[in-house]
Amino acid sequence: MGLTVTHPPFDDERVRQAVAQGIDRQRIVDTFYPPGSETADFFTPCTLTNACNGEPWYDFDLDAARALMEEAGLADGFDTVIRYRQVDRGYLPTPADVAADIQAQLSANLNINATIEEVESSQFIDESNQGLYDGIHLLGWTGDYPHVTNFLDGHFGKTITQFGEPFDDIAGPLEQAASIADPDEAAPLYEAANNAIREHVPMVPVSHSGAFVAARAGIEGAHAPPWGHIQFNLWDNGSDTLVFFQNAEPGSLYCADETDGESLRVCGQIIEALYRYTIDGEVVPGLATECAPNDDLTVWTCSLREGVTFHDGSTFDANDVVVSYTAGLDASSPLHTGSTGSWVYYDYIFGGLINAG
Repeated sequence: MGLTVTHPPFDDERVRQAVAQGIDRQRIVDTFYPPGSETADFFTPCTLTNACNGEPWYDFDLDAARALMEEAGLADGFDTVIRYRQVDRGYLPTPADVAADIQAQLSANLNINATIEEVESSQFIDESNQGLYDGIHLLGWTGDYPHVTNFLDGHFGKTITQFGEPFDDIAGPLEQAASIADPDEAAPLYEAANNAIREHVPMVPVSHSGAFVAARAGIEGAHAPPWGHIQFNLWDNGSDTLVFFQNAEPGSLYCADETDGESLRVCGQIIEALYRYTIDGEVVPGLATECAPNDDLTVWTCSLREGVTFHDGSTFDANDVVVSYTAGLDASSPLHTGSTGSWVYYDYIFGGLINAG
């Protein structure tokens, strides 16, 4: 549940803390989420190192929530909007039903009158990434790689505006921790960031959900990878045609400027990277034969596969890698056109774009 902190009344931390304690998240998970799901104590799943350092999330506590609303001068509640996109995800399996339950709880528990608004998927991603939504918006995250930075930095880093203006006591420790190779050394910084997220409540974590992929009997190689995307070239149904149903059309195929699963699932079939995942989630070389870091992981030297050609017959070399990174990182490059222009991945992974306005 995103609470954009630059829009009143969610610019008042007491209101955000009241919502955090005034929603029965366990009821939502038990009612709407698939088996294997759990109520989230932290934004990041605890299977990742350093993900759950710090104080766990608030318990459901109506007395505390109502006291905070009264302290904020809003004991009689206020009007707001709950926005979602009609796209089913493991982290939000039936968005309309979840939105309706949150609406009912806000009304009964905190006198908050919320209307519900469905937004087209690509528009929703673009507008929520920019922090344009007042009220509450429902979104989530499916991990791209098994490190806490993929969850925390991508939502609370210094360049991220999804929940409004970033908090220094969240973004600062995250930036520092991201530069530390030793997870034990980084642990206190992630504890500080998690505690600050709990204090400021830019969002309310609801669930870490179970997920699945269904395939017709007889399809060989069907799999549900823990990271990355399904590799359809490994699925074999005995013909040259494979039909796969997903929630929506891709927003675009300008893959470097997409974050939505519908787009990235298609991108994963047509674009190769320096490294890739096996179906079991193991990281193995792709277009690189090796990328070797220095001791503090600040410089990586990659050796590339030889004999790789593009569809037009041209040969893959280091210049293609440089051009690809330039298109994503350099805001002044003529190649930096993109789809929505958000460039979320490049922005948070590299700590900001080059030559950004």
